[in-house]
Amino acid sequence: MNITQVAKEYELTPDTLRYYERIGLIPPVNRSASGNRDYTEEDLKWVFFAKCMRGAGLPVDMLIEYVHLFQQGDDTLEERRELLKEQRDKLRERLVEMQATLEKLESKVENYDQRLLNRERELYGKQATVVE
Repeated sequence: MNITQVAKEYELTPDTLRYYERIGLIPPVNRSASGNRDYTEEDLKWVFFAKCMRGAGLPVDMLIEYVHLFQQGDDTLEERRELLKEQRDKLRERLVEMQATLEKLESKVENYDQRLLNRERELYGKQATVVE
């Protein structure tokens, strides 16, 4: 699969894919005989991983470290596991904070909806009096 197809499939730009590869967020992508990127199934798994983790807000530096450790082999399994656990715990904390923020926003919207409803009733009530 070429870079344009991958970009479309994963809703990323070709520049983003090149950047991810250049900084080590994804391992180097295989190249065709002509030198163009030729994404394998394994490469696509890394693209998916990077997009998913970045979408969840995981830091680029941590992900680069993870890829670097992965490339060193099985001797780094425990380090990788610890990195992922640490990020999982941070994400859980953020989810709790986000849930609290969502609840506050829901309350605000409900308050505004009630105020708007009351204001509409006031306006319609006044208009009805004027028309009569």
